[in-house]
Amino acid sequence: MEQAVKLRKSITWIQGAALTVGAVLGAGILVLPALAAEMAGPASLLSWLLMGLFTLPMVVAIGAMSSRFPDSGGMATYVRQAFGPRASQVAGILMLTAMPFGMPATALVGAHYLGSVFGWSPAGVHVTAAGLLFAALALNYRGIELAGRTQVFVVSAIVAMLAAAVWSAAPQIRPEAFTPFLPHGWLPVGEAMTLLFFAFMGWEMIGHLAEEFNNPRRDIPLSLAAAVVLVVALYVAVAFATVGTAVYRSGNPIVAMVTLMAFRWGGMAGGLVALLGFIVCYCTVHTYIAGFARLVYAQARDGHFPARLGRLHPRFQTPHTALLCFAPVHITILSLSYLFAWDLKPLLTIPCANFLVVYTLGMAAAARIVPGRTGRYAAWLSALLSCGVLLFAGRYILYTAAVALAVVYYQRRKKTIIQ
Repeated sequence: MEQAVKLRKSITWIQGAALTVGAVLGAGILVLPALAAEMAGPASLLSWLLMGLFTLPMVVAIGAMSSRFPDSGGMATYVRQAFGPRASQVAGILMLTAMPFGMPATALVGAHYLGSVFGWSPAGVHVTAAGLLFAALALNYRGIELAGRTQVFVVSAIVAMLAAAVWSAAPQIRPEAFTPFLPHGWLPVGEAMTLLFFAFMGWEMIGHLAEEFNNPRRDIPLSLAAAVVLVVALYVAVAFATVGTAVYRSGNPIVAMVTLMAFRWGGMAGGLVALLGFIVCYCTVHTYIAGFARLVYAQARDGHFPARLGRLHPRFQTPHTALLCFAPVHITILSLSYLFAWDLKPLLTIPCANFLVVYTLGMAAAARIVPGRTGRYAAWLSALLSCGVLLFAGRYILYTAAVALAVVYYQRRKKTIIQ
């Protein structure tokens, strides 16, 4: 029997752009401009511009697939259209098994920014991270319309604060800071691009929300176009100020952003950067929780998960059961992180390999389905880029491989039992 309650169509292109920016623009904007400049010098600006250009094929392919197949399954839906339900289940599980590590770790990064200013203990940092996660869960529980409006406000605050940082630094930018332009040669420009690849991940989240757009064919391309322009502009502007003021030469990437703020706001700079870091992390968590909840809903609707996980709230029309299931997972990871003082770097890196495999599968699927040469070429280029970066995942690919093999084993055992 078809479910009477359906996802509410209420997302505008402006809300879609804000949600997409929230997924892409992570806390890396506070440290990556300085790290890239340390690697490549002023030529790191080319790394940012080139990564922005290389992002376009992926955005084109995702926009074409999301507007053509507006389904909350996102990448998993694209894979199903091209390679069948079993491959789709592998893609969906790979994305979902990134969530237990990625979301709590991102919340902890945001909480650490505030904790470093106010001198919080590890317990205070973890409690704050839990509060961030539950705030995102609560807003998403109440409906995508409220979540979308909240994200517009949050992204506006981030843009205002980053603009303030660049404005603060503008009088200190000197032409001599851009020479020599290639102090270490061309190779570090490419190495910096590999580092920056992860600053341009997150576009796929719009696919999970596609079913809730008022007009997917019109609004999704508009949302993605606006998000690309805004994200690239912010990254390049902050990178330009970082290089032009030479603040990256301090040797501490976090201090670089504080220094940019301090040019105008003095002693308030540390607090402003801490607040910015917290807000940026909340922004990312907010969008990803919305996307993951809809992925669970879609997987349950397709029969891969228990049917109760596909239930929608009768009033808010949200996948509330899936959202409620996230809470104990997040609490468990945060508790283990506190008890064993886990290093955040592995928690943040483990999900990346999963996403890169899903990107490769999703873009290969788009290359088979998207009509027109432009869309197909864009999809194949994105698949090759994702696969290339995956080669640098190192030992973290073992987690991805274990998850994929477990899903394939489960599928074969289930098929044998049915037969």
